[in-house]
Amino acid sequence: MSEPAPSQLQMLHFLRRVQLQQLEQTERWIRDAESLHAAQAARRPPPPPPDWLLERGIGQGARPVLVHTGSCYMHFTRRKPLSRDEARQAMIDGIPACTHCHPDTALGFLD
Repeated sequence: MSEPAPSQLQMLHFLRRVQLQQLEQTERWIRDAESLHAAQAARRPPPPPPDWLLERGIGQGARPVLVHTGSCYMHFTRRKPLSRDEARQAMIDGIPACTHCHPDTALGFLD
């Protein structure tokens, strides 16, 4: 004796199970790809620091605080990378030099 044909509801439940399995497989692939990406990123050396940095003041529109060399050990979060010419111009405009890394000496302002 043959079994009756599955109902539409049974077919929809079956479809959902198949789709959930496919979704789980896709999520495994995504996790594997993310792990691989993270491992590759961890092996890459960090980008070199910029040659010059501008320490920004607190608040929107605040005046910059100091000019630093890119290798300055003073840790600050509000910073902007500068080119050599921009760093020189910032100091000409009156932004002081960091007293720890002495960008004024490195830029040729002081000997």
